[in-house]
Amino acid sequence: QVQLVESGGGLVQAGGSLRLSCAASGRFLNINTMGWYREAPGKQRELVASVTSGGGTNYRDSVKGRFTISRDNAKNTVYLQMNSLKPEDTAVYYCKCIAVVDVSRQYWGEGTQVTVSS
Repeated sequence: QVQLVESGGGLVQAGGSLRLSCAASGRFLNINTMGWYREAPGKQRELVASVTSGGGTNYRDSVKGRFTISRDNAKNTVYLQMNSLKPEDTAVYYCKCIAVVDVSRQYWGEGTQVTVSS
């Protein structure tokens, strides 16, 4: 099993910044892809950004240039630096990782609320 602990969510004004962290713990052989998803009220959960173990990144168009995903493999932690936040970024943000325990599996965090006020 892999447990994901998220932190860094909160309330911020438009134009402000927030840094989300997600630390993975448990017994696993390795963590492949780590990423952040978000779910706004009444909307589908969507990929925000992801990063592979090799450092390859993927961002949805609406956050490109504003958000930066990174990871610290030694700490088994993924970060999402969010700058120039907009009210439309308001959502519950979920950490996800694909990790190998016995076989490759998908794991989710519980989510952390990000609220951006205008």
